[in-house]
Amino acid sequence: MDFTLSEEQLMIQQAARDFAQQELLPGVIERDEEQKFPTAQVKMMGDLGFMGMMVDPEYGGSGLDTLSYVLVMEELSKVDASASVIVSVNNSLVCWGLETFGTKEQKEKYLKRLATGEIIGAFCLSEPEAGSDATSQKTTAIDKGDHYLLNGTKNWITNGSSADVYLVIAQTDAKKKHKGINALIVEKDMEGFEIGPKENKLGIRGSDTHSLNFNDVKVPKENRIGEDGFGFKFAMKTLAGGRIGIAAQALGIAAGAYELAKKYSKERKAFGTEIMNHQAIAFKLADMHTQIEAARFLVYKAACDKDRHENYDLSGAMAKLYASQVAMETTVEAVQIHGGNGFVKDYHVERLMRDAKITQIYEGTSEIQKIVISRSVLRD
Repeated sequence: MDFTLSEEQLMIQQAARDFAQQELLPGVIERDEEQKFPTAQVKMMGDLGFMGMMVDPEYGGSGLDTLSYVLVMEELSKVDASASVIVSVNNSLVCWGLETFGTKEQKEKYLKRLATGEIIGAFCLSEPEAGSDATSQKTTAIDKGDHYLLNGTKNWITNGSSADVYLVIAQTDAKKKHKGINALIVEKDMEGFEIGPKENKLGIRGSDTHSLNFNDVKVPKENRIGEDGFGFKFAMKTLAGGRIGIAAQALGIAAGAYELAKKYSKERKAFGTEIMNHQAIAFKLADMHTQIEAARFLVYKAACDKDRHENYDLSGAMAKLYASQVAMETTVEAVQIHGGNGFVKDYHVERLMRDAKITQIYEGTSEIQKIVISRSVLRD
């Protein structure tokens, strides 16, 4: 498979790289420490077209392919995974879900503003008792004729307090199990909607993660996505594409840590020479580079599968599983190469190590990816 990038893709990659270095890098340590949402940077990313990359220009998007989106995610994640996950959720989960399954009226009302970054969105699936087991929804959306009455709690919601539009997965008919689940568009100012406490997280601390409470929220019937009972399929199909974005994030985190470690190894001296000349360090860098290249090919393959409208459930799951593993291993080794300096914030690698861990958890844990992969390969 040929992964030679087009001239346009190279330009997009360079634009993302320049933005990450010039706008995300300054202040990234402080935003991490203070758990500060990158409001100004998100506005800039909207202006650059990064918030609706794959959305048709008819609805305010950039109309680009998935591989271009992956390139941007990788470059942003090298520097600031908190910023890149905001981009990922808005693109992969919210915009894609609305454009693919929403009505024309829903697209006109919400998608245009989401794609330009005027507003941002959130995807609300996880609950206190329904994480990996997405069929066990306790949040209910009771059919009241012209509207649904929404009650329940969602947690671990990215963009929890910063979003204006929330795609909420809820149970309408428990007797039908997963076939009784619906997906609803909820607006921030709807009566009965409350934003819960902000989570104090290990990593991606610049991204705001909250629990959300719904207390008799009246959601108009026209805000349902798809036919009655389509909610579970909507969530699974949306997450399948979202995995590619998180795989790209993991790839970027790994690549960023590797680049910092390689640079440091050329500058730091021990026993009379730069540490890159010691085989112990050189071999670490060799392993890191090899694993990152392997992860990159898996991520690009999944993106290309999606662009060719082929089934990408398997390739997306493999990309996320392996890239997140590489991110974790690479960042740990990057800290080790930095020695004591790697343990302090000024050298960035400790933050990348903390950020890496979440890529093995959200949008489907590594264990869930293995279920997807094993079911696929054993089906043959």
